[in-house]
Amino acid sequence: MTKILMVCLGNICRSPLAEGILRAKLPKHFIVDSAGTANYHTGNAPDPRSIAVAKKYGINISNLRGRQFSVSDFDTFDLIYVMDDSNYNNVIKLARNNEDVSKVNFILNEVYPAQDFNVPDPYYGGTNGFENIYNMLNEACITIAHNLTSE
Repeated sequence: MTKILMVCLGNICRSPLAEGILRAKLPKHFIVDSAGTANYHTGNAPDPRSIAVAKKYGINISNLRGRQFSVSDFDTFDLIYVMDDSNYNNVIKLARNNEDVSKVNFILNEVYPAQDFNVPDPYYGGTNGFENIYNMLNEACITIAHNLTSE
């Protein structure tokens, strides 16, 4: 059973959206979760704009709750996808060894290998920002799901 973790800053915009998108594309035996590198929104539901864009595409993420990334996530998850440079650096700082580091990758590297492109944080933008990140994350999740289910 493969376990995948999506990570952004606050765990209310990008990572819960990525979690919902990937869950919708994978069989139930895969475990998909999300976390934030900061604890600003621990216990909170996703941003209403993330909920709305997910709902537009038939995905319900309203029941998800924010949590902070922890060192134990390296033990729990096989793949850890980060949304941007800051998330990557914060997660890598907690890595205990090369095995931990090897689990971490930029989510957009699934579409643009080894480019380390960032998924922009839409929090302070308008609704279009959420639509744009949905499209980015959806494209990456299509590739992730294909790779995981073709193994």
